[in-house]
Amino acid sequence: MSEAGQIAASDCAVALVRGYAERDAVAVASSLVTLDTSGQERAYAILGAQLQSTLSIVEVVGRDIEVCRLVRLADSVASAAPPHYEFAVTEAVRAWARDDPGGVRQVCGKDLVGALHVSAVFVAALGLALWGQDTFLGVLTEYGQTTQDLMTGHRPDF
Repeated sequence: MSEAGQIAASDCAVALVRGYAERDAVAVASSLVTLDTSGQERAYAILGAQLQSTLSIVEVVGRDIEVCRLVRLADSVASAAPPHYEFAVTEAVRAWARDDPGGVRQVCGKDLVGALHVSAVFVAALGLALWGQDTFLGVLTEYGQTTQDLMTGHRPDF
């Protein structure tokens, strides 16, 4: 994938999470429309990295986020999902809450776009639980800029 394609996939992934964090159904629906299958795969990898880094921060700071709180947050942000994905997203959240990773995968099946929505909801719910909305939106802005800088080889001045 070209550098421009990688940046577009990164921008779309961040826009998807931001749309969910802001509970903005229009932003969620429009965030992935420019991506072809290759871009969707790249966006999915980026969301996986965001999820892992957010989970790592939760672990490092020793933050105990109750599962019921995450489920409530995930349900709340999932209301911004396109109607045909909202049920799948909430089912994936419940499978995750039951510690059933197979159930999470089963909900999405081979639907890459569905997996993108599920991953974005997980990132948004964790980010909102960890930082709150205003700070999390700032984190997303920095994440997007940092990802672009890394892809273009730009090094920040210190």
